[in-house]
Amino acid sequence: MCATVQPALTLTLLVRAYCHLCDHMRDAVRPLAAAAGAQVVEIDVDAHAELEARFGERVPVLLQGGVEGRELCHYHLDAPRVAQALADAR
Repeated sequence: MCATVQPALTLTLLVRAYCHLCDHMRDAVRPLAAAAGAQVVEIDVDAHAELEARFGERVPVLLQGGVEGRELCHYHLDAPRVAQALADAR
């Protein structure tokens, strides 16, 4: 009998190096992600022209899944929405 492995829950946080809101969201999302067993992947939008063009000044952005995932919030963490998305994904 083969055991199936559950895919890891992933949140993608789009950030900028000089962004204090990014620092705040990073600190706020870590405990939620840890409690759900999710990983947080950070991507610097300024290192990717297509992401910078797509998201512009609307950073930080938290996405469920990868860069094509569903936007959960931007600027500030929407903790109830993120917690619900993580619970639904399990």
